[in-house]
Formats: sequence, C-alpha cells, structure tokens
Amino acid sequence: MNKEIKNLKPERLWHYFGEILNIPRPSKKEEKIAAYIYDFGKIHGLETLKDEVGNILVRKPASPGMEDRVAVVLQSHIDMVCEKNNEVEHDFDNDPIQAYIEDGWVKARGTTLGADDGIGIAVQLAILEASGISHGDIECLFTIDEETGLTGAFGLKPGFLKGEILLNLDSEDDGELFFGCAGGKDTVIELSYQKENIPEGHQAFIVKVSGLKGGHSGDDIQKGRGNANKILNRVLWETADSFDLKLAAFDGGNLRNAIAREAFAIVMVPDPHTGDFKNFVKESQTAIKNEFRVTEPDLMVTTEGTDNPESIMDHDTQEKLLNSLYACPHGVIAWSQDIPNFVETSTNLASVKMTEDKIMITTSQRSSVESAKEDICNMVAATFRLTGAGIRHTDGYPGWSPDPDSRIVDITVSSYRELFAEEPIVRAVHAGLECGLIGAQYPGMDMISFGPTIRGAHSPDEKLEIHTVQKFWELTLDVLGNIPVK
Repeated sequence: MNKEIKNLKPERLWHYFGEILNIPRPSKKEEKIAAYIYDFGKIHGLETLKDEVGNILVRKPASPGMEDRVAVVLQSHIDMVCEKNNEVEHDFDNDPIQAYIEDGWVKARGTTLGADDGIGIAVQLAILEASGISHGDIECLFTIDEETGLTGAFGLKPGFLKGEILLNLDSEDDGELFFGCAGGKDTVIELSYQKENIPEGHQAFIVKVSGLKGGHSGDDIQKGRGNANKILNRVLWETADSFDLKLAAFDGGNLRNAIAREAFAIVMVPDPHTGDFKNFVKESQTAIKNEFRVTEPDLMVTTEGTDNPESIMDHDTQEKLLNSLYACPHGVIAWSQDIPNFVETSTNLASVKMTEDKIMITTSQRSSVESAKEDICNMVAATFRLTGAGIRHTDGYPGWSPDPDSRIVDITVSSYRELFAEEPIVRAVHAGLECGLIGAQYPGMDMISFGPTIRGAHSPDEKLEIHTVQKFWELTLDVLGNIPVK
C-alpha cells in the first residue's frame, strides 16, 4: 500500500512520506523516527545535531549564488497522534501505517494517517537531499512530542538555531497562510471514589456513544461536532434518577487535543426498570441524532446487556461526576472581536478515565487572548471544585501574536499569488503551533506557517489531499528562492 504512495509526484517528497509511514512515531516514543532522521543527515554529509531533549537539527549550506541570503529554518514535529477505531487491531509502537489512495486523497485504514506532521518532515527531507534548487543556508528543525506536551519546543534553547526566518510546515489548509495562533493550557481533574458491592436484583448494561467525527480541538472546535463524553454523560444524567441507575465505569476520549469520538459506560439498572431504560436510550439516540443530523450523521447511542462488573461507584461520587460533567463547558466560548469568523477562546472536555480508585478528567483550553485563556481555565476548575476534586493546571504555552510588518508573510503571499494565480488567505489559527514557543526563545524570529490540505487530523478519518501536496512543495521552494539578502 505504501508503495503506491511513493509513486506519486513529486516523487522524492512522496518517497519520504512513504518511508515515514513505515516508522512508528507515537508522541514520547519518537526514537525510531529520530534515529532515521539523524542517520539521514549523516549519510548525506550534512551537519546534524541533537539537543538535550531530543530535537534534531540538520543544516544544509546555501546553493551557489545564494550565500548572501538570510538563513531560513524549516520546522516540523516528528511525533503523531495515535488514534484508531475500536474494531481495528493496530500497534502504534510497532506497526506501519496502512495507507491507501481514494478519490484524490491519501487515507489510512482505521487509524490516524500521521500526515500531521509527517508531510512536513517529508518536505524537509526532500529539500535536504535535492540538488538544483535555489536557497540560502537552511536549517531543518525536527521537534519531538508536539502533540502531547510541546516538549521539543519547550526544551529548545537559545543559540541552537542560527536562522532569522522560520517556515513552520504544520498547517492543514492549502490557500491559507498563518501568522498567529492561540495559546493553550490544560486543566486536569482528579476525583476519588469508593467501590461498592453489586446490588442484587439489577442487570448490567453497557451504554456506548460511537460514530462521531472527533477531530482537532483547535481546528475543528467551531464545527458543531458532538463530544462523546458530553453525549454519554447526558444520557446517564437523564437516567440516573428516573431508573435508579448505578454507575460502574465511564471511559471516553483519549487525547487532550482531540474531540472525543467514542465513549462508553457500564451501569447497573434495577430489574423492574430495564425495559424502560432500554427504550429511553433508544429515544435519546433519536433525539440526539436529530440535533446533530448535519454535523454527525453517523452518531450512535446504543445499549446492550453485559457481564456484571466487579463493583459500582459510590452514590455520592456518581452524583458529583455526572453533575460536574454536565456542567463542564465544552466548545467555543468566545469569537474574536477583531478577526471575522475567528474563534478566540474555547475549551475541550477531552477524556474521562477511571483507575482503581480515581476518576481522571482531562480538559484543554485555548485562547488568543492570555487573560481569556486564564478565565476559561478558571471556569472549568470552578466547575469541578464544587465536587471537592483535585485540580491542577499545566504550564501551558504562549500564543503567537501576528506581526503586520512580517517580511516572510509578504514573500509567501507574493509567491502563492504568482504560482497559482490565487489570493491566499492570511489569518491566525485557533490551534496551537510551536511558533509561539520558538518565538519566545528567539525574539524577532520572522515566522509563517503553511501546509497542504489535511482533514480529520487527530482522528482515524485523517486524510491528505494529494494535489495540494504538489502546491505545498512548489510554494516552499519558491519562498526559499525569494528570501532577501542579509
């Protein structure tokens, strides 16, 4: 399958993307792809460095006649989001991604594709290998663990880079050039519970929410998609009192930066209520599917009998959990007052997981306004503080403020216009980019972010539009050829 990918044009770019598909690279487990890139640099006789956190930098000297140009950093991240459909057997630590071509897109079979940001890596490798292209001094920076902690960007030290212009190759919309992004922060909740014995005269059921699109909690938060955690909790909340429901398990979502696609709960229902309970869930599916008929046509809310669990959650904690999850905000909180149709502030109820004695709830907040980011973090924290839960915030990451005088933005806009006879859109993005952190370490770095069209990032629906990859390649080369003199 990946052989088919390697036959696409431009050949060397797709060759390397096919290579990348064969190399496992989950976040925090990037050793194999890091070793591949490091060896690539050495094999090609290029200066290759690795910093203390694991970022890799490969330098390529200027092409003849371009030695007087400002040095440019090309940057991507080497990890990928590892999501799969429940019925798919795939070991992200060892198995290659099974990619295929369909209707002008590259897709993966039941898993994330990893075009975010594997296609950026492929462009860098193809440029490092290529001869006969015009460019000044190039530094290719490959950062680690962007998806789960921005560890590489956080660990980047002043002095590691020499370039003054940065091309971030981690955007997902052809025709859109990004010159700013939101900052983000996570709010993590820990709620203790007690186990209680299974009551007599009850039947066990598993309630599932499935078929949702999920997606990126920054890029897709404004699209009105369902959150499996919110939908499941709604059904449980509405049935808890009416049917004297007992909660044994709640498991939903996986990644902090992905909208939850699937969730399930195991509940105990008294024998006299089982028929009414099943009917209520069926009616709930009808109502909720109608609400999401446009954005989530494949949404399913189902229930079926299952084996008895070992225990149930104590009633007091069950009440706290269901009420707080219902109250917890999710989605767009505010739209920008300065940029039309731009999400300013949002929050994502990312995951709910249970251990032997604790419930772990992970949420993520984003905003292009620092004070608003802190405000929504506090709002989420206050919701769960009412339950007595433990709450902590991550350090977060800064936003990237747009520079109206950016030279690289002007150059890239001109290149796009000349190459494709189209006017690109220049805007900020609600998703987080490493540019904010890199800019904090390298004040004055002139930055832009662009890429091909990717849809469904962070979900098994992820797909890469083939013809936009050619445009991505041509734009990158043209920008490099038009970098100004020092």
